[in-house]
Amino acid sequence: MAEITITNKNFDQEVLASDKPVLVDFWATWCGPCRMLAPIVEEIAESRSDIKVGKVNVDEEGELAVRFGISSIPTVMVFKNGELTAQSVGYRPRAEIEALLEK
Repeated sequence: MAEITITNKNFDQEVLASDKPVLVDFWATWCGPCRMLAPIVEEIAESRSDIKVGKVNVDEEGELAVRFGISSIPTVMVFKNGELTAQSVGYRPRAEIEALLEK
């Protein structure tokens, strides 16, 4: 499944109301570690049909960044049944990102 662009308008529907766990990557184009993490997030999105993967550009979606207290990027959050269940800040290898989904 391809990554979904998450915005303030579709966040509740795509993330909180999802029947699948959702991995959300908060990122920005100017962020080096975000660019390093992007291919990993994309691989996870393409290889797993049991989850959704969304990306939030913090420069374009400042309200969401404030709502979730994003002070450093990349920040990856996992939501299950509308609840935040895990999060990680900074670059992490694929195994660590996928481990967040098991929490």
